[in-house]
Amino acid sequence: MRPPSTTLTGQELEIMKIVWERGSSTVREVYETMLERRKVAYTTVMTMMKILEQKKYLKKTQVERAHVYRAAQPKGKVIGAMVREFVNRVFNGSAEPLLVHLVEEGDLTREDLEEIARLRKPGRHT
Repeated sequence: MRPPSTTLTGQELEIMKIVWERGSSTVREVYETMLERRKVAYTTVMTMMKILEQKKYLKKTQVERAHVYRAAQPKGKVIGAMVREFVNRVFNGSAEPLLVHLVEEGDLTREDLEEIARLRKPGRHT
């Protein structure tokens, strides 16, 4: 049996971005934010947030009559896991072909390339 994917679906990531940006949100707040961008059903947002809670991406608390959700994991950790999974799946674990592709396609600016070079210098600790 395959291990569960750490990659969020597009809709799950959209919801998480809203919660990360706001710090905490009710289903109604996430729904209204999403509705500004595209048509979506309230029940869909509610279901997706329940799924994200089950997957341990969101934590829920009761405030008066509403459930308030907040991120259970930091954005950097979740995005990092998604990137690692993508690199493993598409590039057999090597990020170099991804960087080559981005450079060849012109998707990286000179500043991006300088930042990558700076990050690769020996002795740099994160």
